[in-house]
Amino acid sequence: NPTVLCPPEYMVCFLHRLIAAVRFYWEESKRKSSGMLGSEEAYVPPQLFYNGKVDYFDLQRLGGLLSHLKKTLKDDLATKANIIIDPSEIQAMSMDDLDEDEENGTVQRPAGATAMGGALARPSWLSSPTLGRANRFLSTAAVSLMSPRRPLGTPERMKVRTLSVEQRTEEDIEGSHGNDGLLQGRPPEESDQPITEKSLLEIVDGIVMMYNLSVHQQLGKMVVVSDDVHEYAVALKDTEEKIARCPKQREDILEELMKSQKVFAEKLNHLSRRLAWINATIYSKDKMLDIYWLLRVCIRSIEHMDRTGSLFAFTPEFYLNVAMNSYSALKNYFSPSNSMDELPGYEETLTQLAAILAKHFADPRIVGTDIKDSLMQALASYVCYHQSLRAVERIPEEQRVAMMKNLLAPYEQRPWAQTNWILVRLWRGCGFGYRYTRLPHLLKTKPEDANLPSLQKPCPSILLQKHMADLLSRDKEMAASFLNSVLNQLNWAFSEFIGMIQEIQQAAERPERNFVDTRQLKVCATCFDLSVSLLRVLEMTVTLVPEIFLDWTRPSAELLLRRLAQLLNQVLNRVTAERNLFDRVVNLRLPGLESVDHYPILVAVTGILVRILVDCEMQGAARASAVLLSDPCFQLHSIQHLLGESELLSSFRAPPPPAERKHFSLHTYTDYISPEEQQKVERMLSFLTKESKEAAASAAPTSEEDLCPICYAHPISAIFKPCSHKSCKACINQHLMNNKECFFCKATITGVDDYSKPPSS
Repeated sequence: NPTVLCPPEYMVCFLHRLIAAVRFYWEESKRKSSGMLGSEEAYVPPQLFYNGKVDYFDLQRLGGLLSHLKKTLKDDLATKANIIIDPSEIQAMSMDDLDEDEENGTVQRPAGATAMGGALARPSWLSSPTLGRANRFLSTAAVSLMSPRRPLGTPERMKVRTLSVEQRTEEDIEGSHGNDGLLQGRPPEESDQPITEKSLLEIVDGIVMMYNLSVHQQLGKMVVVSDDVHEYAVALKDTEEKIARCPKQREDILEELMKSQKVFAEKLNHLSRRLAWINATIYSKDKMLDIYWLLRVCIRSIEHMDRTGSLFAFTPEFYLNVAMNSYSALKNYFSPSNSMDELPGYEETLTQLAAILAKHFADPRIVGTDIKDSLMQALASYVCYHQSLRAVERIPEEQRVAMMKNLLAPYEQRPWAQTNWILVRLWRGCGFGYRYTRLPHLLKTKPEDANLPSLQKPCPSILLQKHMADLLSRDKEMAASFLNSVLNQLNWAFSEFIGMIQEIQQAAERPERNFVDTRQLKVCATCFDLSVSLLRVLEMTVTLVPEIFLDWTRPSAELLLRRLAQLLNQVLNRVTAERNLFDRVVNLRLPGLESVDHYPILVAVTGILVRILVDCEMQGAARASAVLLSDPCFQLHSIQHLLGESELLSSFRAPPPPAERKHFSLHTYTDYISPEEQQKVERMLSFLTKESKEAAASAAPTSEEDLCPICYAHPISAIFKPCSHKSCKACINQHLMNNKECFFCKATITGVDDYSKPPSS
């Protein structure tokens, strides 16, 4: 790790000088040989990652540890890259893990290896107890290489071991007759056109590693100076305003204010000089072009490696990290002094990076949890900004559809919060009352950082929404499993949220002085935000593909609609009840729970209800209203609460104190909800009022014996095979989506038949 040897401030300067030197010699090499690539097209070829010529220490590969990859992908290495792994070397690598104290440090080799002058003998120092484990990666690739592309005679085999820098000769790097040096093991997907002098390729590879180890972190640290300048400028302005307002007779206060003004002015002057120096030297246009060149090198290297198929797993993780981090540096560190838009070929580079993120965030060849999370977060951030979202829309249609299919995979057994966030960002700007950047109750507060992805203006993607609609309407099984998982996660997130605010409320009401754990508040707010975003994904789905819920010829439509109605009623009842738990916690306005408010969650629920009750055809609306009203949790006053009308129903109660007379109403959010949307809510309320009266008049009483023993809400309507236990269809259908065992006896259910009570009984 070079940071031990060199301070990070110097590493930044060294990186830029090294890039300048490499590019200079790269162009020199091209002038000497016209067939080579220019430095603008530079990339690191795939061979370097698996032929053992470059030492990557114990850095993680995309597919896991190198020793594991050499065991599992040895056949692919042989067929695609003409690299044959020596079985005894694999055994030796395994033995290093088990026993580092071998007697002589040598391993028996095939006769052919001995005939080559013992080149494969294992150095004795590798087996010492001290150095064995730490240095076994220096000897990872005792590989056999052959070049069948030379058809004359029998294929020639050549044994190569990864050597330390001191042991290597020029021939090991540049190669000689029948030996490609650093480029040994060229896959068929790679052109045989020479790239540049091979030693330069290794230096470029080292530059990428150096940026990952310390340079990016140091670039980020220097941005803090700009924030400090802003804070001191605000403090100085505030002090000057106080001096102007200070009464002349209070000389003591004036003197203190003048001292503060002098301190702030001196500090601001010092920081401003430092900022000017940083902008001129660290964040200059030339340095920006260096980082941009590095980004493009990484993108091209990843693209070339991706074409090799399974061998992509050998790519070191830091290549993807540097691609994401260098883009982040260009976007967040070098602006506003220098704009990314002015970089040559910027839009094409954005599209190439978008293609990498879209393809690899769910790539099965990548196994590391951290790198998967980084890719997912990078894609989530990418779709928040208008320019980068348009870059995602420019990638080939096949890749866009594949990305949406991966986003719509069931949420169980994988990190789903970021996936859901991406879908929400693609919808934001199209949903009911969902055109806001900041929530209404937070408008008067100052945002921590206006550049945060979550604070960007809505920029929905109609194109990606269309792909989502096509996928869900075509693949009925995928649609059912996706929505089942969304409903499951919504049930979990909202239940957790309610449980947490109960604990917070109890802590706040205790007479003794107490503090609510800030971590608990943060988790509580996160559960609330997850609930809102899951509701928005449901709104998006029901708007784009309403038939998933309303077309009952689809096998799971009725079940999904019943589950949706059940969850919407639960949310409405919890959030709209007067002076209830939710109300009290919102009114506490605890730090950490700023995002918890009536507006975001009620408007998301309203958007779903409007879509299934007002915006669809009559048959769908009738089905939706029948299911909604048949749910035992349905309460009409929860719907009336949306328009602030619930107090009319509760007028017989004692009037609330004057401070609590304010009611939530969508009518008060005229800047957020359009008149057309308000009219739809009024139509929905009148429709449900009429339907609920008709349903109440026609409802027949059901005896307790005939009610489903699971939910006690619906009559028994299904009997299970082979055990003959009974429940309502809604309960058993929902249960079978996640579990095949009977509720009661745990027998495996093989079928479900309709059940009606015999007349004689």
